[in-house]
Amino acid sequence: MDPLFRGVAIGFSIAAPVGPIGVLCIRRTIAGGMRLGFVSGLGAATADALYAGLATFALAVAVAYVARVTQPLHLIGGAFLVWLGVTTALRTPSVTQTGDGPAAHAYAGAFLSTFALTAVNPATIVSFAAVVAGAAFGAHPPQGLAAVRLVAGVFAGSALWWLLLSGGVGIARRGLTASGARAVNVGSGIVLAGFGLWALAFR
Repeated sequence: MDPLFRGVAIGFSIAAPVGPIGVLCIRRTIAGGMRLGFVSGLGAATADALYAGLATFALAVAVAYVARVTQPLHLIGGAFLVWLGVTTALRTPSVTQTGDGPAAHAYAGAFLSTFALTAVNPATIVSFAAVVAGAAFGAHPPQGLAAVRLVAGVFAGSALWWLLLSGGVGIARRGLTASGARAVNVGSGIVLAGFGLWALAFR
């Protein structure tokens, strides 16, 4: 199979399982619309592509690096998720249906926050290292242009998942009431804080 299509399959399959980024993307789509949710997902897709590149071009170095920094990454990521969960649960509901939508800085913040959350998750690079080193790629990871195509495919596959998720939620959010938006905030905050506490407890 062409490395590009392999990368698409990898990126999509790693992004799709429900986790804190998925919850965050859903909540932001409900609050600010499909574009805000999709931009949030693109932050995660960028981190996925970064780690796919690390795993492809410097597998041994990347794995050794993660082994050294796993505990501090868990602490940073867990604390960030707890903070994000608490602030999300306490936030005043907002459902933007018309007008210009969120300001430009909101998109930048959405992208950077999901990029950071994905980047400090040790499971991300471990997942890519395992896939790249696995039987699907034979004895050796792809090299040169094939490696570039693989990484581009990972980004495209991950971005495709976030496009589908934010698009679906964007359609479903129509007609959402203020009380419904409040319930989404509280529920999302509890889930995000739960992920953070789990990361802190099992670092």
